[in-house]
Amino acid sequence: MQTAAAAAVSSVIVPKVHAAGSGVIKIGVVGSGGRGLGAAQQALVTGKDVKLVAMGDYFKVRAVNAAAALKKQFPEQVDIPDDCIFGGFQNNEGVTAAGVDVVLIACAAKFHPTYSLHALRAGKHVFCEKPNAIDALGISDTVEAVKISQEKNLSFLSGLQSRYCPQYQAVVEKIQNGAIGDVRMIQSTFLRAPYGVRDNVPAGSSELDFQVWSQYMFNWLSGDDFTQSLVHNVDRMTWVLNGQIPTHAFGMGGRSSMIERKYGNVFDHHAATFIYPQDKLRYYAFCRTTNGCYNSYDDLIIGAKGTCYWNAAKIVGEENWQYEGPKAGGHAEEQVALFAGLREGKRIHSDDYIVKSTTLAILGQIAAYTGTMISWDDMVKSKFVFKPAPNDCKEGIAPPVVPDEKTGSYPVVIPGQTKFW
Repeated sequence: MQTAAAAAVSSVIVPKVHAAGSGVIKIGVVGSGGRGLGAAQQALVTGKDVKLVAMGDYFKVRAVNAAAALKKQFPEQVDIPDDCIFGGFQNNEGVTAAGVDVVLIACAAKFHPTYSLHALRAGKHVFCEKPNAIDALGISDTVEAVKISQEKNLSFLSGLQSRYCPQYQAVVEKIQNGAIGDVRMIQSTFLRAPYGVRDNVPAGSSELDFQVWSQYMFNWLSGDDFTQSLVHNVDRMTWVLNGQIPTHAFGMGGRSSMIERKYGNVFDHHAATFIYPQDKLRYYAFCRTTNGCYNSYDDLIIGAKGTCYWNAAKIVGEENWQYEGPKAGGHAEEQVALFAGLREGKRIHSDDYIVKSTTLAILGQIAAYTGTMISWDDMVKSKFVFKPAPNDCKEGIAPPVVPDEKTGSYPVVIPGQTKFW
């Protein structure tokens, strides 16, 4: 079996980024929060030939501060003129047009497919953080983005970084070679305290500003926690299953205790069951963001001949096995692969999993939101979109949800009542 890194590199040879013998790969960053800073740092570390020349964020001041921090850390590799720092919902357009070769996207997930599509149409290579969509409209745009990246021979890499971890590559190879037999049941967990809760919104901020600042707490921006967090688990298990997808899913979820205004309108617990063809496999996935509870971030894969403990990279059964090699988190490794490919003229991509894994996460999210059984085909063919659509997001728009005047809390989806299409 090919390793993830090897599988991500196409055999098609593409033009090297070092145009006209410049020896420089110019990058721009869209989204200047923690993950955007991290992606930029990991890209710059790959080589002195990588130069950061543009930054953007909905909050321009955050882009200014991030640019200053990166300049201090990488003084010889960061050269961003004042007119190459952009703000607002369309900050991506400025970054893409700033003479960059590569656009790194790590903003609110709602805009990931739209911004990726825009950059690829402009002929730029793209790294985009997960999730690569939060609704059916975003999936459609991601499908188009993959198509354009193929037609233009552009790299298009997802932030689903688990596939670049050597320990996980070894685990998947063992399972796909039959070490646990046919997979019968999978359990995934992403259980933790609330994350991305931000009380330090800039002074003078509007309600819209507050929601964008607290993006993880609002489903119209983040897609909620199943799409935001469990997408990692479902991507890994789609990898284990060699791309096999479920036919249906049902789920449950809601809000139990995290109800203050700072927690926005997202659920604090989700569960979904994915049903595979002929019902030969059931996949159970759980996420929770609640204080004071049991935490777990792991996957358990039960087969006919043994059980795989994902994080431990261990198999117990007819064949006992323990991975003993080097381990990695994957974030830095995928940036190394991307920029090595750019230097060598190789297309680095996530074509075989970016759409499937993202769609699976959205299916689980909507199954939990509706409380109904939903088919994969119906979800994909639906017109479901978290409104307003990305292209309708302009400065000063009215946010789609507002807090209750009495309680200060936001209205939350009600399973069995809220309609999505």
